[in-house]
Amino acid sequence: MLPRSPNLDLAPCTFCGGSGWESIEGKGVRPCRCRADLRYDNLLAQAHIPRRFQSCSFENFEAYCQSMQRALMFSRKFVDEYPLVDVGILYQGSCGVGKTHLAISMLKALIKKGIPGLFYDFRDLLKEIQDSFNPNTHTSELKILTPVLEAEILVLDELGASKPTEWVQETITHIINRRYNERRITIFTTNYLDMSIGTQYSELLTDRIGVRIRSRLHEMCRQILMEGEEDRESDYRKIIQSKRGRRFSQ
Repeated sequence: MLPRSPNLDLAPCTFCGGSGWESIEGKGVRPCRCRADLRYDNLLAQAHIPRRFQSCSFENFEAYCQSMQRALMFSRKFVDEYPLVDVGILYQGSCGVGKTHLAISMLKALIKKGIPGLFYDFRDLLKEIQDSFNPNTHTSELKILTPVLEAEILVLDELGASKPTEWVQETITHIINRRYNERRITIFTTNYLDMSIGTQYSELLTDRIGVRIRSRLHEMCRQILMEGEEDRESDYRKIIQSKRGRRFSQ
């Protein structure tokens, strides 16, 4: 008798009846498709995605301008090509343009492929680490950081949102350098750009994370600019291209 797959008894599958094995006429049996669904559910539960963003997907992302359409296209391509990719993504843009939505959509799509991943808001991660310093807590800095450092895919949201104290700089340096050295894919989102345009961006990303870490991100990530206003996006792209001689993906 074939062994029953654990956790399938609560909701027997219409294909395997809860055994975890699907009969194929004339060919014997194969692992049932419900096993993949169960793995997806388990990986999704472990991914630490906030409830507010659990419904995010590529399908319900509103790409209402060219920069968002490019970002969506590149994000889908990234998922399709994984694991044959060697760098992550840095989504940059103002609040409300959908950076977190796209990053989580990517994470969920990768999990659907059976790839484990983890989401963290950078501010929440720092708070959890700080709380672990309390002797009355039942956790430790190592216990919190280990999954962050070792996750195959890490989405780190709101990079630069915390006040750039020495401790914050040391913490983000440790995380980024460790993942860089281990060649682990990291997806970042940030509200801070690399160059000021008018008065909207009074601080730059380097002001929030430091020049060395920004330089490291250039090696680790493909930069994706997301802006809601086409004219501002166009101005920014022209400045970047003229000053650095680099081009964003078309």
